[in-house]
Amino acid sequence: MKVKVIPVLEDNYMYLVIEEHTREAVAVDVAVPKRLLEIVGREGVSLTTVLTTHHHWDHARGNMELARLLPGLVVLGADERICALTRRLVHGEELRFGAIHVRCLLTPGHTSGHMSYFLWEDECLDPPAVFSGDALSVAGCGSRLETTAQQMYHSLVETLGTLPPETKVFCGHEHTLGNLEFAQKVEPCNNQVKAKLSWAKKRDEDDVPMVPSTLGEELLYNPFLRVAEEPVRKFTGKVAPAEVLEVLCRERASFERAAEPLQPQAQALLALQWGLLSMPRPK
Repeated sequence: MKVKVIPVLEDNYMYLVIEEHTREAVAVDVAVPKRLLEIVGREGVSLTTVLTTHHHWDHARGNMELARLLPGLVVLGADERICALTRRLVHGEELRFGAIHVRCLLTPGHTSGHMSYFLWEDECLDPPAVFSGDALSVAGCGSRLETTAQQMYHSLVETLGTLPPETKVFCGHEHTLGNLEFAQKVEPCNNQVKAKLSWAKKRDEDDVPMVPSTLGEELLYNPFLRVAEEPVRKFTGKVAPAEVLEVLCRERASFERAAEPLQPQAQALLALQWGLLSMPRPK
């Protein structure tokens, strides 16, 4: 199993997962189909399936165009709001692509229909992988938009947090630096946070991806997986895990709002780059 990490838009990740014996490929969260197809062509693989974690435009906007360009393409996910969805998946369902197994893990929190995908191969020494979209990111998680804190806790700690510690975590966004800065605020004495933050600053300077992490690493520095730890409880002033998580989400949102807001001109430029606006035609 080969994973191609594809940075797109401002901070999104798409992925191309290649079964190296059959040369079949599966894409995860198609935001920019043209970029994906360039890599499919370069790798010489046959793209048969799209796995979409959730319906938000920066994870699913490319499905319609890709389905038009590749008749017969299968688009899978757990939410009827996903563009070009051909079949809705359910929690615990398993798929197979050659030697690659996929277990579908419903992880509501960011959205009610968010699905994460756990992949592994039989008799393979390589560690498994989870494509977690906006449910779990490096040192953080997506904003809770559509569910309760209890549901989000279950997704993060009981569903994703119990996967094998060697599992590689491929998330949907590059928010590592900001996530670790918030984690340091939560646990200023956590040496694992300090070390990872130092590493992330160097990666940021070099402008290279910071995925994947591993689940075992996340359990050491990601505050959203550490809701039972005393320093995290002390920061939030809560004890019940779901209540700790709810305060963490609220504090993280305040932390992010304190950052410099994007200027209107920069917002317009990003919208043009993402295809949300078009330049007026000359008269």
